[in-house]
Order: sequence, then structure tokens, then C-alpha cells
Amino acid sequence: MSEFRAYAGHCKLYHFYIDCLSNRIPMLPRASMDSNKTKSPYTPTLAIPLVMAAMKLLLHLVTNLLGGYGYFRDELYYLACAENLDLGYVDQPPLSLYILAVWRLLVGDSLFALRLLPAMVGAATVFVAGLMTRALGGGRMAQLLACLATLVSPIFLAMNSFYSMNAFDILLWAVAAYTVIRLLQTGNEQYWLALGIVLGLGLLNKIGISWFALGIGAGMLLTNQRGWFRTRWPYLAGSLALLLFIPYIIWNFTHEFAHVEFVTNAMANKYADLSPITFTVGQFLVSNPVTAVLWLAGLYFLLFSSEGKVYRPLGIAYLVAFGILVVIQHSKPEYLSPAYTILFAAGGVLVEKLSARPWFKLLPRVYFGILICGLVLAPATLPILPVETYIRYADAIGIKPHTSEGKDLAELPQFYADMFGWEEKAEAVARVFQNLPPDEQSRCAIFADNYGRSAAIDFFRKKLGLPRAIGRHNNYWIWGPRSSSGEIVIILGGDLEDKKELFESVAVVGEISCQYCMPYENHLKIYLCRKLRVPLADLWPRLKQYD
Repeated sequence: MSEFRAYAGHCKLYHFYIDCLSNRIPMLPRASMDSNKTKSPYTPTLAIPLVMAAMKLLLHLVTNLLGGYGYFRDELYYLACAENLDLGYVDQPPLSLYILAVWRLLVGDSLFALRLLPAMVGAATVFVAGLMTRALGGGRMAQLLACLATLVSPIFLAMNSFYSMNAFDILLWAVAAYTVIRLLQTGNEQYWLALGIVLGLGLLNKIGISWFALGIGAGMLLTNQRGWFRTRWPYLAGSLALLLFIPYIIWNFTHEFAHVEFVTNAMANKYADLSPITFTVGQFLVSNPVTAVLWLAGLYFLLFSSEGKVYRPLGIAYLVAFGILVVIQHSKPEYLSPAYTILFAAGGVLVEKLSARPWFKLLPRVYFGILICGLVLAPATLPILPVETYIRYADAIGIKPHTSEGKDLAELPQFYADMFGWEEKAEAVARVFQNLPPDEQSRCAIFADNYGRSAAIDFFRKKLGLPRAIGRHNNYWIWGPRSSSGEIVIILGGDLEDKKELFESVAVVGEISCQYCMPYENHLKIYLCRKLRVPLADLWPRLKQYD
């Protein structure tokens, strides 16, 4: 053991991981490590972040066990994508889908198994929020505030309750911010390499982290950290991030920039009603309205306080990301939500410092406001109440069904409505398919207009004895008609007249209804179509729908 310690004492990485100060770049300012002489920011205990992370995990586990909600529309699509691994997809980079493929192989694809991973990622996010708070000089009060705000944030509760790339996005923003904090404190250039890896993985998961990356660069340039750009380290970090992101760039080059077309269509169509005003107002809603006190305090701490001066690049990074999303015009409010773990941490530090002053003794009561508001709003984004109970609850507290996509709604918000009706659709299609003679079954294709319907058929097909679905929406269009000739096609949804234009024979053979699903997913007709008038290979390019 003594020999190992002697060796470790000479190892550069050992020094890096124990966060010793580097003297290799003397022109760069460092955080003052003696600004709080009575309390080191690195207190030995991790009790508060660990306990709060455990509470976050437990909350989602209980919800997954007790909730009566089914697979989310996007979850079914992600599972279909994970069965068709590629360097990229129309609507997202590939990282979360490779993770899902491995997770599914190890744990399975039951609803509980599928949602266990985002719950664990959410718990990790709470823990990193606590680490950031400690690194910024926060004590117990600051850590508790930041972790609590992260735990009960409505948007975080939602994103950690089902499988998607969003849970990983939130965590990777937080890890990137923590890496920047340590870089600014220590001046250790190896944090640039860590940052490049984190941002590269973030880009390979969701390109939205690019806004944060641009903000970090701007923050460094606009502060006295600009000296870094006279070294090779920022460029190495950028090169690392780009290297990790190259697979998705290559995929887009080889698929006619499908993701660019997807984003353009989405902004022009389903997000057309969003505006800079709805985006800005949304910042005070998606993360729990009471936490505005905390994150605004955090923004002040990073931009204007003397204690937070060295961390100013992070405050600027938030403003840059906010500005980019405003300029885009049709941004959803939740696009910026990953940034709030950073502001919660900084806000916790400032509130803790202010609470020591006589005029601000009541500030710690923000604990109760965050907790109470979080508990009241939790059923709106965490499927913990039975459906009928949720409808009555939402009506009692005045929460109206909502969607960011401009679609008609019924009793439930789109987030919940998209968890109903999928197995029923697959079962209705299976009844039609099983009524066909065996020779026709072998030649029959199943087509659906959107990825939710296609993915539902694909997910339940083994249990129901169905072939893989084909479709026109996003990656289903790229996967093509498979082996189908168009001779016999069962089509789920759409208009009768459209089918008659394409097929010589069309019959309505069924209808599917679902009580709580989205109105446009209710009362769908099932068509049995025969003898496509044109070759399917000629028709397919005209069917493409990216949005």
C-alpha cells in the first residue's frame, strides 16, 4: 500500500482527481479558496445530496409500481428505434437509443424496467445538484434548497418518469456545469478534456446542449477567463466534442439532412403557436413557480455577486442559451430546463448567505414554499394519481389540459393522454389480421400514419402474432416498406377517400376507441386495402412526413 501511495503521489491524474490546484497556467484567475474561512466548500459529508437523491429515486419507483398509466407514445417509438440501431435518427441523435438497447437486453422492456433507468438518472441529477452547491461554497441549507428544487421541479418529475433522451440531457448539462465550476476553481486544464467528453456525449444524446456549449464559450470570452483561448485546451475540448458528435453529422450527410428538415417542419407546424412570450413566461412555470426566487437569486449570484464573480461564465452561458431560444421564436419552455440545476445550486448559496443577515431571516422559509408548491403540482407531471382522481384533482386546483403542439385535447393533458390506447390499437389490428386467410397474412403489410401507432404495433406484435409495421412518419419512413408489395395492406387511421385514390379495393373493417387517449387517436377506422394502383416503391417517396 505504501508503494502504491508513493506512486500515486507522482501521478498527475491522482492530483487531478483529488482536485489539487494547478500552477501551470498562471495568467488564469482562480476561485478564492479562503473566501469562507469558517467552512470549506468541500465538507466531508455527502449526506444531504445522497438522501435527496434516494428520495427522488424512491418517489419514481413508487409511481412506477402504483401508477395505472401505460407506455408513453414516445417510449414505444424509442423501443422501435432501439431495435433498428443506426448512427442517427430523424428526430434525435443515437446515444439514448444505444443505451436503451443495452438496458432492454439486461433488464427487459416491462413498464417498470423501462422507467427504472430515467428514475436513476433523475436521482443522479439531484446528487450532482448537491455537488455543484458544495463546490460553490454552499453548506447544508444551500444543498438542501438546491436538491429540493431539483427533486420537485415539475419538468424534472415529468422527464424522469418515462424513458427518453431528456433525462440524460438534464443530467449531462448538470455534469458539464459542475466540470466548468471545477475548471474555474482550480485552473486544472484536464477539466477541459472532461468537459469536451461530457459535451460530446451530450450532443450525441440531444443537440440542445450545443446552446449551453456556445454559452460557455461566450462566457469565457467575455470574462477574464479569456486567457484560456491562448492555450490549446479549449480547442482540444471542442475537438473531442466534435469527434464524439461526428457519427450523427455523417448520418445527416447521408440522409439529406433529415434532422434539419425535421426541426424546420416542427417549428413551422406543431410548434407554430409558441412564441418568445410563451417561452419566457414558461420559465416561471416549468420548474415550479416558487423556485423562481431561488433561480433568479442564482442568476444574480453568478452574474453580479463578488463571491460568484469567478463563476460568471456560467451565468453568461444561461443568458446566451436563453437568447438563442428566444431568437428561434418557437421554442418550447422546457428546452432551457436543464440549465436550472445550475441556477438552483447558485441560488441556494446566495439564500444561505443572505439568511445570516437580520433583514433576510425569513428567507429559509422558501423551503416550505418549494415543497408545498412541488407537492401540489406533482400530479400534473408525475402519473401518481389514478386517472379519474387526477381529473378531479386537476379540476379542483384549476389545472387545464395543455399541449405545446396545438392539438385538440379532452380530459387529460397530452403528456398523460399519450399513455393510453396503444395496446388496444394493436389488438384491434390483430383481430383484422387474424381473420385473413394464411396465404394473405403472409403477404399483408400493416401501415400507420404516425410513429405512435406504428410503434405500438411493433411493440405488441410478438404477443399478437403480427408482422412489423411500416409507416410514413420520421424514422419509419426511412425504414421503408420492408418486404411489402402493397398487394394487401391493413391501414390504421386516416381518411377513406385517400385510401380509395390509392387502392382498387378498400373496406372499413374495424374501429378503435379509447377513453383517455388524444382525440385525434380516438375512433380510428381500420381499413383493409387491396391492389395498390402504383408500385409501392414509386409511391413511398411521396409519403414522407418529418415532424
